[in-house]
Amino acid sequence: MAEIKKKGLRLTGMVARILMLLAAGLLLMSYASMIVNPAKAWYMNAIGLLFIPIAVLNLFLLVWAIRRRSGALMIPLIALLPSIFLIGKYIQFSSGADSGGKPVKIVSYNVGRFIMGRKPEFKETGGHKACMDSVVNFIKATDADIICLQEVDLSGEYDVAGFIKSHFPDYEAGYYMHINDEGSYGNVTLSRFPIAGKGHIQFDKSSNHAIYTDLKVNEGSTIRVYNCHFESYNVSIMNLIKSGGKDSTLVKDTEVKLKRSIARRPEQVERVMEDIRECSLESIVAGDFNDNPMSYTYHRLMKGRKDTFVEAGKGFGATYYALWPFIRIDYILYPSHFKALSNRIPRLKYSDHYPVVAEISY
Repeated sequence: MAEIKKKGLRLTGMVARILMLLAAGLLLMSYASMIVNPAKAWYMNAIGLLFIPIAVLNLFLLVWAIRRRSGALMIPLIALLPSIFLIGKYIQFSSGADSGGKPVKIVSYNVGRFIMGRKPEFKETGGHKACMDSVVNFIKATDADIICLQEVDLSGEYDVAGFIKSHFPDYEAGYYMHINDEGSYGNVTLSRFPIAGKGHIQFDKSSNHAIYTDLKVNEGSTIRVYNCHFESYNVSIMNLIKSGGKDSTLVKDTEVKLKRSIARRPEQVERVMEDIRECSLESIVAGDFNDNPMSYTYHRLMKGRKDTFVEAGKGFGATYYALWPFIRIDYILYPSHFKALSNRIPRLKYSDHYPVVAEISY
């Protein structure tokens, strides 16, 4: 009996070590996903997206090994060490700087085509328009200096300039809208600062795009603000979860869309980076990146910049309501010599994204 028990313990230990090595390997790959172009290895992006659950698995295995007094505890321990410096991209305990320089309030918000208007709380009181009005009221209440909106869907509205003037009379605007039979759809940037120039960056084979506006923030000082909406996954996470992976057509369709979006985003990021390199102005990059902080997209756009959430946020940084608090895909990145004063993410129900509201000083 003692011999059988001993063999059982050995088998358990062997299986545990194999699991630890696999979990550690996946965690190391998630770190590497920041620098590996997913267009060449799409699965690296998927592994980076799973950074939090993979890290939690390694932490569980570490605790198990400590309780068992196993020498194998070094496997998850070593794998987890870099996470100490990366977990701050997902959760923060600071609250930003107290003061310094001239504060500028910025909002970035993917309004999700106001699709939440289909939900009962809006459908009964006006649907799409009621949802849109709620977003407009929220934006006005923020009293922000710069507002970057993505997926603005003006149903039946083609006079975009007139719409903006009537709803946001205190702001100048830069925008690019796709026109179809139902209305107009695209990105809008609102500014209380004078706009000195603006432009549009179209992405190949995609309805997604980026716009930029050059803002005269004070006498003799102009900055460029990029309002980006990178390639969407266009998949329903909730439908996939509900199907339990049993709907083969849905699973296959999801796989195709994931691979396509993962391959396109690096090209779109390079288009924006090329414009940044060619522009002599300092730049703020904001918007819906459709990628997490452990991604090539985020890593590339962070070059020479800091993240308002990392520097001044508090609590979870998730900006996508599905699978909260794990999915963070909306950002405000600013020049590294500026200072972040605050960052908050109101959990509003007007979109499938939450807005990012930040203050920076320059």
